[in-house]
Amino acid sequence: MIRTLSLLLLFFCLMTIYAVANDKPRLYEEMYPEIGYKSVEGALYDFEQHFKQKLKLPLRVPPIIFTHQFGRLNDLEGDLNDSFEVTFINDQLSENHFKIEVRPVAHKIEFSDKAVLKTFKLDNGNTAKYMEKPIPGFNLLEFERDRWQYVFSIDKKVSDRITPEILVRIANSIDF
Repeated sequence: MIRTLSLLLLFFCLMTIYAVANDKPRLYEEMYPEIGYKSVEGALYDFEQHFKQKLKLPLRVPPIIFTHQFGRLNDLEGDLNDSFEVTFINDQLSENHFKIEVRPVAHKIEFSDKAVLKTFKLDNGNTAKYMEKPIPGFNLLEFERDRWQYVFSIDKKVSDRITPEILVRIANSIDF
């Protein structure tokens, strides 16, 4: 009886070790397309076709390392909540996460003035609002340009390196 239990215990231990050793994390290249992401160029094309208008993206990104970038058109019921999203991520450093969301100003997200820590004047004369509280774990820069609302989100864990001023430089790179 003891020998049978010992063999069973050994068998389960070996199976657990084998399962853990063969349990490889899924690649971002597999996971993100399953939830609607594709190449940034493909998603941008979808967005421009959906709204029948060109969209300018910034030429700059935060000066941290990203291993992947994905885009998607969030095409929900009606145009009310439709948006374009670009996500920059690093599969080795989860804090290296930057996202750009764009939606028509007519359907913009309204943020509480209480959340705004700083305002900045962009090169095109528009105002950008820097916030820390609206989305847990992320700092935001929100501004409008060419009838679009842009919201940049950066992981708070890199806020010591990616300052509001850097986000403003990224926003100003849209005009180049």
